[in-house]
Amino acid sequence: MRYRARVEYDGTDFAGFQLQPGTRTVQGELEAALAHLSDGRRVPVAAAGRTDAGVHALGQVIAFDYGGRLPRGDLQRALDALLPRDVAVRDLRQAARGFQPRRAVRREYRYSIWNGEPSPLRERTALGVRQRLDEAAMDRAAAALVGRHDFRAFGGPVGRHGVRTVHWIRVRRAGSAVTIDIAADAFLRQMVRAIAAALMRVGRRAAAVEDVADALRGASGRAFDGEVAPAKGLCLRRVVYGPRRRSDGER
Repeated sequence: MRYRARVEYDGTDFAGFQLQPGTRTVQGELEAALAHLSDGRRVPVAAAGRTDAGVHALGQVIAFDYGGRLPRGDLQRALDALLPRDVAVRDLRQAARGFQPRRAVRREYRYSIWNGEPSPLRERTALGVRQRLDEAAMDRAAAALVGRHDFRAFGGPVGRHGVRTVHWIRVRRAGSAVTIDIAADAFLRQMVRAIAAALMRVGRRAAAVEDVADALRGASGRAFDGEVAPAKGLCLRRVVYGPRRRSDGER
């Protein structure tokens, strides 16, 4: 039977989602738990996104084929009991036979910044920045990135092209917490972290609002010398499925 589930994890102590020999990964923990429930047989786990080392998730989506005897409710409870404290499976349910988590129409990430006095607890999943950030300027700069563009200046090698559609970017402040929320049809590798680094430059007044738009147009090189924000502030919050819709700015 094909199952899908939402997975939450604290990525601090993981080398990323995807299996890697000799390192601790989220996929490795999930597959170890499923193997325990499948008489030692490997149960491959597919995911919506292969998050990097240190990146967190609230709404990662996985799928796997389970041939054991446990009904859904018991399988959910068994996974809860077997998984480590920094991984949790939520909303386990039957999926269509051909369901593939990567075939999403939208992914939503949040980059979190703690823009205040040092806070060991908050800064486990947020980047600590002591200099006061101008979140309004960051939000204005983000507007240039919304729509359908070639994002190679903000992402790693992708082959022939780097065209993606960004549906929205919102920069907000609540006290000392500053968040950058971004939704797109798909992302290049480290794209969100590169965008976050660029917007924080604007927030520190180390770059002008217009510099972000100029960097986007400069597809021949990486924006701001390839700077990316640390992984600890990034979280995959939601993955959306359904028919693909044309976005504003998409032709």
